[in-house]
Amino acid sequence: MEARSLYSLVFLVLALAIVNTVHGQGTRVGFYSSACPLAESIVKSTVTTHVNSDSTLAAGLLRMHFHDCFVQGCDASVLIAGSGTERTAFANLGLRGFEVIDDAKTQLEATCPGVVSCADILALAARDSVVHSGGLSYQVPTGRRDGRISQASDVSNLPAPFDSVEVQTQKFTAKGLNTQDLVTLVGAHTIGTTACQFFSNRLYNFTANGPDPSIDPSFLPQLQSLCPQNGDGSKRVALDTGSQTKFDLSYYSNLRNSRGILQSDQALWSDASTKTTVQRYLGLIKGLLGLTFNVEFGKSMIKMGNIELKTGTDGEIRKICSAIN
Repeated sequence: MEARSLYSLVFLVLALAIVNTVHGQGTRVGFYSSACPLAESIVKSTVTTHVNSDSTLAAGLLRMHFHDCFVQGCDASVLIAGSGTERTAFANLGLRGFEVIDDAKTQLEATCPGVVSCADILALAARDSVVHSGGLSYQVPTGRRDGRISQASDVSNLPAPFDSVEVQTQKFTAKGLNTQDLVTLVGAHTIGTTACQFFSNRLYNFTANGPDPSIDPSFLPQLQSLCPQNGDGSKRVALDTGSQTKFDLSYYSNLRNSRGILQSDQALWSDASTKTTVQRYLGLIKGLLGLTFNVEFGKSMIKMGNIELKTGTDGEIRKICSAIN
């Protein structure tokens, strides 16, 4: 009986270890509960302070985490400053929120020096930004370590605003993410803005006959007034018209109504391989169980947050997020 009880205890311990470790890569929920118990609350309060002052930083932090994970894995390599680093790549020039991460890191180093990685701060800040914008919270497995390599030349595999669904799918699949993850994570565009230069090609001479025919004709004049031909390409426009600071389903409704801003976004409605997921989020398919965006977003974020991790003795814990030790 004692041997059986011991076997049961060992099995329970192993089961709990499996539950608490995501993808077997060494991250787990509550990684800092002993070494730095205030870690998550410090990040949350820092994000809240900054986003209360500038609501657009929520989308900035979420996007930064995405850009980090797709290049060298989720290792905070996007935070490293200097000539030729990821930060200097064209696709990353518009990233915002570095000061939020730096602020949180300064506080954490004062509280528990050398313990909390910049990669984890970024993952937590992305989650807290979603919650601050009205999305559901989700548990973030932590235990990532920071990378020592950051090269602008590695940024070419980031999904781009002109990518077809086929190309987007290839890029997500290469990172272990499926089609539903693609539609779900791009749904982060429910908050934030983009620059005219990334979609103005759709508004004028997209085809021999003029603008992109997938744009709602009644919506086109509004976009053209925001982004005049040969106008300021850096001007910012909401990715989710009418709801750019609220984490909701409006983004998908806009796709359905041919009001997606980026070519890559509107393609999610046009392409059969992704349209079904959009329809399920909107509850449009009879007889097929719908999906809850807020719930699925958290699941896909956890999955993305474990791309090519450095854990254990890999990498380092940076003292300053913008520079390797």
